Amino acid sequence: MRLAFFLIAAVMIAVALLLLLLPLMRHGRREGRSRGVFALALAIAFALPIAAVGIYLVVGTPATLHGVAQQPPSMNIDQAVAELQSHLAQQPGDLQGWMLLAQTYAVMRRPADARNAYDQALRIDADNSVAMVGWAEADSLLRDDHRIEGRAAELLERAVKLDPQSQRGLWLLGISQFQHDRFRDAAATWRQLQPQLDPDSSVAKAVAEQIAVAEARANDGGKTAPETPPAASAQQGPALQVQVALSPSLKNQLAAGDTLFVYARAENGPPMPLAVARMNASALPTSVTLTDAMGMTPQFKLSSASRVFVGARISKSGQAIAQAGDLEGDAGVVDVNTHSPIRITIDKVH
Repeated sequence: MRLAFFLIAAVMIAVALLLLLLPLMRHGRREGRSRGVFALALAIAFALPIAAVGIYLVVGTPATLHGVAQQPPSMNIDQAVAELQSHLAQQPGDLQGWMLLAQTYAVMRRPADARNAYDQALRIDADNSVAMVGWAEADSLLRDDHRIEGRAAELLERAVKLDPQSQRGLWLLGISQFQHDRFRDAAATWRQLQPQLDPDSSVAKAVAEQIAVAEARANDGGKTAPETPPAASAQQGPALQVQVALSPSLKNQLAAGDTLFVYARAENGPPMPLAVARMNASALPTSVTLTDAMGMTPQFKLSSASRVFVGARISKSGQAIAQAGDLEGDAGVVDVNTHSPIRITIDKVH
């Protein structure tokens, strides 16, 4: 259709030129000028517009006369991962490829796959501090108690020696030391982290609080200093009221023995939950209040973040780590001091 339009336009231009040139030809003949000059002018007037269209069809991009071709849809993350896996099968020595795959799995919350990919990276470069930290974090997420010990702790020790500026490495190493009652070591490790943080940020404040906790525990011999009952202590901090329901479309996928996890994690920070509640999924619909008392470890608590992602998961395996077939829902990111009920509908399959 557009090609026909351009051809018609070319003819119209030629006709307009003809109407302009004919009077000039008559005047020229009266002046005694050669007929050949005017014949050539007419030929050019007709030929130029049509020749322009013809040349465009030969060397141009005539397809654009019908509009720009629709681009294929962009690749989704699963397709990108599959392509990267295929590339690494052919180029197993590609360190950057393994690192990219591991970090992608971490973002997708697939810690087992992330740990395996970091393993491959460490086989290629045994002194890669980023891979060491990634392996340790993925390993802790695979454990029910989220403890950092064994090879994970050893890798973190090496990582911070190789890269003393590794913020994630220092943070996780301090957690490991705190978990093993090495409170003075934990405080010293986190103090190395402090100069690298914006002193006005929530992260810096959280680190300062954990240093104070570690030092207090070190000074009282590891005993729990507060005499206030945990429930009363929790009431002084954030208390997120979460109402969870299961979408009717997924009710037929709920089975006896399924476990419900309701959790909150920092908007920007480690994926370890700051508060988590576990119960039988048969209790749905249900309500739960997330508080500091529900943290996985003393240094990871709800009040250490200003904004948190709140979600719920029905686990078929009983494990906190998401598995294929688990049912999920979330309320997105909310302010940690939200007082109104947070509603979640579990409406997706992992």
